[in-house]
Amino acid sequence: MEAEGLIAHDVLAVVLRIAGRDGQQWGEHADRGAGPLGTVPSVLLWRRARDPHADRWALPGGRLGATEDVEASVRRHLAEKVDLAEVAHVEQLSVFSDPHRGPAPRRVATAFLGLVPSDADPAVPADTAWHRVDALPSTAFDHGEITRVGLDRLRAKLSYTNIGFALAPDVFSISELRRLYAAALGHHVSATNLQRVLTRRGVLVPTGTTAAPGPAGGRPAALFRFSEHALRVTDPFAALRPPSGAGAV
Repeated sequence: MEAEGLIAHDVLAVVLRIAGRDGQQWGEHADRGAGPLGTVPSVLLWRRARDPHADRWALPGGRLGATEDVEASVRRHLAEKVDLAEVAHVEQLSVFSDPHRGPAPRRVATAFLGLVPSDADPAVPADTAWHRVDALPSTAFDHGEITRVGLDRLRAKLSYTNIGFALAPDVFSISELRRLYAAALGHHVSATNLQRVLTRRGVLVPTGTTAAPGPAGGRPAALFRFSEHALRVTDPFAALRPPSGAGAV
């Protein structure tokens, strides 16, 4: 049995975002056009300066404070890496307690999922950068696996909640929203079906305005917004499947 005081409790944040409206991501780890519709989600990582795993990339976080609950602690650590005003949603993800996660002392981690809208450009410290989730560097501990768990959580919740509000800008076209959903889900999404499904659920609200015409001209796209910016279950039995699946979006 572990002696009392020899178990370290960390809090970690899987902070995800998708490319901005112009199809570009910010910082040195820019999207190079891979993935569905030209973009993929990215996760925020920082380079550790001390052992264990010095110089490896890690999820932002740190030791749970003696007087903090886990959410207050992760928000405090996250504020050191990114402006919390730019994080649209934070929720507890899971607890990772494998005895072999790292060297002694034993480390238990409570992980959270955070989402940043596509039009946000939060400033980050020099030791911190965005990395594409499909091309992660060598990470400290099990942070690569925790990142994949966070992405899986996002994909699941896009099916049955309104969590898309945390990925999208305040106002967007259906084409823009389709690109964000496709990038997060990793497969093609029909703009027509997406609009139909989200409208039926009461998630989308038309603004009555249109986007500025693009270089090629054409009919201006109608603009929408999410009806609310708090997480809500909209269809507990829904699943956004690839086009080959029944009921795909």
